Amino acid sequence: MTNNPSTLYRAGVLHCPADPSATALLVRDGRIVWLGSDADAPSADRVVELDGALVTPAFVDAHVHVSDTGLVLSGLDLSGARSAGELLDAVSAYAAGLPADAVVLGHGWDESTWAVAQPPSAAQLGRAAGGRRVYLSQASIHSALVSEALLAACPEAVAAPGYDESGWLRRDAHHVVRAVARASVTRAQRVAAQRVALGHAASVGIAAVHECGGPEISDEEDFTGLLGISGAGVPEVYGYWGELGGAARARELGAVGAGGDLFADGALGSRTAHLSEPYVDGDGCGHGYLSADQVRDHLLDCAAHGMQGGFHAIGDAAVSTVLEGFAGAARRLGTDRLRAARHRVEHAEIVDRRLIAGFVEFGVVASMQPAFDRLWGGAGRMYESRLGLARSLASNPMGAMHGVGVALAFGSDSPVTPLDPWGSVRAAVAHHNPVQRMSVRAAFAAHTRGGWRAVHLDNEGVLALGAPATFAVWSTPAGVERGLPVLQAADPEARGADDPTPLPVCRRTVLRGEVIYEEGSA
Repeated sequence: MTNNPSTLYRAGVLHCPADPSATALLVRDGRIVWLGSDADAPSADRVVELDGALVTPAFVDAHVHVSDTGLVLSGLDLSGARSAGELLDAVSAYAAGLPADAVVLGHGWDESTWAVAQPPSAAQLGRAAGGRRVYLSQASIHSALVSEALLAACPEAVAAPGYDESGWLRRDAHHVVRAVARASVTRAQRVAAQRVALGHAASVGIAAVHECGGPEISDEEDFTGLLGISGAGVPEVYGYWGELGGAARARELGAVGAGGDLFADGALGSRTAHLSEPYVDGDGCGHGYLSADQVRDHLLDCAAHGMQGGFHAIGDAAVSTVLEGFAGAARRLGTDRLRAARHRVEHAEIVDRRLIAGFVEFGVVASMQPAFDRLWGGAGRMYESRLGLARSLASNPMGAMHGVGVALAFGSDSPVTPLDPWGSVRAAVAHHNPVQRMSVRAAFAAHTRGGWRAVHLDNEGVLALGAPATFAVWSTPAGVERGLPVLQAADPEARGADDPTPLPVCRRTVLRGEVIYEEGSA
């Protein structure tokens, strides 16, 4: 073998638009150095037989919370609870295996899926947990159920906006109890959770993630520790630090941007997303956390430090405020300079044509989560409950954005929704509103090249000569069509959120030539 051993992958189906007939590729020094047919393949130090498997660029998840994802994967997952009783039973069973002084941490309950949408009280949670402190984040992560013991440990939460004696806390009160609950997780537990999450990401064909941290949702040690293991046998991590006016600090921490979960509003699930029209199932229009002047000044701060900026904005009122701030920054910097930075908006769930035009004008990347529509869109689901049917069908308009040239980067917001990239591609293809549906090719591009372009790595995410050897190998039980898996049933009546078509299964994930996941390996 040479000092720079090469690996030939052959007898596969390659997603390579520049050479659709290619069945093999050669990797050396972390790059693709040859592409073509098996018959023309050069010799190599190692040979991997693909046996007809599909090879595509690996996925990028453009919005994750790695530590929280790992804690859910290795802890109390409440996404399957369908009633308050089931939630309490799960808490009781989980708490029974913990020390008496432990904090019970769980995530994923979603009362909008329950027949009776009434969560248990703080007192009931305490009894189920044997008197322990309990923190259970709702699926949106923007509210939580807590026990009486945890409330007693957080007296400042009582006077904070969003407090409710029932134990279902939102806004500032939620931030207070979240900080106390997170402090119960040791550094060793956090590192272990990060590795669990990144290992799982690799197992579903993800080679890079965008971590959305910040002082309100994580801490600096968690953030820098995660960046420290980026790419070390696990997917690469590109960090965003969401602190207002914190571009210099974001750079010091090793972030690629001062944004991500820099909150302009909350979430639809907790009725804290900022809307221009009231919620149909609650009082008011939610909450805006930033002014247009603050948005403008943050973007100017990012420009001064050469950083990408961004904001979490879900409701149309919040997005409108953010774009007003962009306009203010453009008056100072010029539109071309603003566009060149590729600033981001996370989620952008409720936007109309006027707001979409703002994304185009300022070159804003829309970091979106197709699974949101799959889980909560359509008739009879959470979006309709919060917004009414007409507004719910206008939500998550990724098809309209793609159609006018908005740069899209798809992700999961894990643990809000699971790490499931092909499921997200199918969700974009099968949007509940037919007007918003995308082709498989366009949705796949948004979940691969879109994520790389969002961090200014324009040459990544393709199978091409000289490109980084970052790809995934798939079993495709439903077959392959034009270089991509079949994701939908042949019968149009069977398509949608419950489509029975089996999704691809990852056999191997390769990051810059290094295998970071292999099916069947420990």
